[in-house]
Amino acid sequence: MAKKTKKPNNNSNQKPAQNQPKKPNNKKGFGFSVHFGSTILFFLLIIAVYSIFSEKESKVTNVPFSEVASEVRLGNVKQITVSADKLEVVKNDDTKLKSKKESESSLSEALTNYGVMPEQINKVIIEVKSQSGFSYWALALLPIFLPIGLIIFFIWMLSRQMKGSGMQAFTFGQSRARITNPNDKTNQVTFADVAGVREAKHELEEVVDFLRNPQKFLDIGAQIPKGVLLTGAPGTGKTLLARAVAGEAGVPFFHLSGSEFVEMFVGVGASRVRDLFQMAKRASPAIVFIDEIDAVGRVRGTGVGGGNDEREQTLNQILVEMDGFEPNAKVIVMAATNRSDVLDPALLRPGRFDRRVVLDLPDRRDRKEILQIHMRKKPMGADVNIEVIAERTPGFSGADLYSLMNESAIMAARQNKKELNQSDLVASIEKVMIGPERKSHLLSVAEKRITAYHEGGHALLASLLEYADPVHKVSIVSRGSAGGYTLKLPLEERKLQSKKEFLDDIVVSLGGFVAEEMILGTTTTGPSNDLQVSTALARAMVTRFGMSDAIGPMALESNGGRVMFGGGVDGQYSPEMSAKIDSEVSKIMNESFERAKTLLSENKNILDAIANKLVEVENLEQDEYEKIIVSFGIKLKKKLI
Repeated sequence: MAKKTKKPNNNSNQKPAQNQPKKPNNKKGFGFSVHFGSTILFFLLIIAVYSIFSEKESKVTNVPFSEVASEVRLGNVKQITVSADKLEVVKNDDTKLKSKKESESSLSEALTNYGVMPEQINKVIIEVKSQSGFSYWALALLPIFLPIGLIIFFIWMLSRQMKGSGMQAFTFGQSRARITNPNDKTNQVTFADVAGVREAKHELEEVVDFLRNPQKFLDIGAQIPKGVLLTGAPGTGKTLLARAVAGEAGVPFFHLSGSEFVEMFVGVGASRVRDLFQMAKRASPAIVFIDEIDAVGRVRGTGVGGGNDEREQTLNQILVEMDGFEPNAKVIVMAATNRSDVLDPALLRPGRFDRRVVLDLPDRRDRKEILQIHMRKKPMGADVNIEVIAERTPGFSGADLYSLMNESAIMAARQNKKELNQSDLVASIEKVMIGPERKSHLLSVAEKRITAYHEGGHALLASLLEYADPVHKVSIVSRGSAGGYTLKLPLEERKLQSKKEFLDDIVVSLGGFVAEEMILGTTTTGPSNDLQVSTALARAMVTRFGMSDAIGPMALESNGGRVMFGGGVDGQYSPEMSAKIDSEVSKIMNESFERAKTLLSENKNILDAIANKLVEVENLEQDEYEKIIVSFGIKLKKKLI
């Protein structure tokens, strides 16, 4: 795994910036207010339009029919429009009058009865309108149905806003699984899209074979495992591998997280589990994938939450559903977790998640294959050497390698390049590993000199000590939270580390502290992170790895720092044992400090040369750094073939 020592900013107590808390989402409340206001405005608009028409109608004068007949006799009428018994009269001066006649008689008969001569009637334009058709019925029914429609619309708007709260109570028990259809080629993932997990893919090939041809197994009396648990470090590709199994088998893929089962209402999680498995059985053969299953699958009986703990009820329902599978149900349950040690034993027994697939961090060859997959859709320059990138990324997970390629593409696009070059990939390694370069964080002359000696102390000790990793780069340019950094990479991939390697690592970590004390006669806040890392490593040697002669081969703490000796995870060791641990940790740190001080004092001229060169150029790549130390007679560490 790649190691780096870095010099944080002068303020050692400054914590890394955290994401700012998100503002509460008032979108629903805001939407309700908008809809309510718009409804009121709509009402007001209707009233305004109605009042305008009412005002226009009120300007027309209603007169008796005798006056209409008198105006016709005098020749003052230009046009009369007849609509049933209603009359609309237009005079010569365009004045409008309204009147009514007897419904049994026609207009000419009514006018004749009032003494109007036929020749006088002939001078008037008479238009007869029939009261039928859509406009008639619309005008007749609109005053009745318009208020009813507005009330119904208003109630619908209110119910739509309430749907997000009370109305959704009826859907709490339904599963929220995302379903990937096997016919969806755009989202389909196969084993060809997954690299670096050869053993895991081999373990899962028979699951694919069972989903494709289950009868072959049933005929011989074999039962495929009902549950497959994928465990490994974050970013190693657990979810991607589960999707690849579904893609290879060509079956539906039901995907959801363990936290999506649990709600504030008791029994909702268990209901969602039942609904999920019913959906899967109807779509069988299928794969059910539960990501982060430790959210609901932790050890029961801890006393937290009591007997009605929602998480425990959800877990119980998962156990029941997996036990209830028929031998030919053709539904495979896959789950992923980073913490398999906290899962309930009932989940891991035979018949449930009885097959466990471990996904390790990729080695050099695996990293090369993963990088080649991520390079498929990116234009690569002729100078790109994928072997070098794979060599310089030990300890990177698949997600880290994806981030590396993405960052390099962003960097190239920012510079208006048409393809990715080797320099983009190398720069992206440092950005993913340490953080972005802080160009605005400029060091003063004194600070630059202190930082140069600090990082030079780390680098020189790494070159002098036999079991330390060789230096690949030394920089005093601020990146992330580090004021400078020394990048060290192992000569070969290794899974185990010895006591000698740990001790040399502690000495290298103290190199910056010792170098500052030698040059300044005092220390700064710069080595604070180095002291934390080296002290934690020394304590792990004593309490976890049994590398202390005084304590002996005893595991006193677990990986998370929990006390184990004297009563398991929740036990506590005696005050005498605690004093022994502190004494051993202090002994390791003091001895490492003396070794670092002796080595740097004996090679101060080399330290001065490295520091002066760093002040001049700020960055020393491996070739430039090795030229300096070789010129002083230091032998380079040979790469193993």
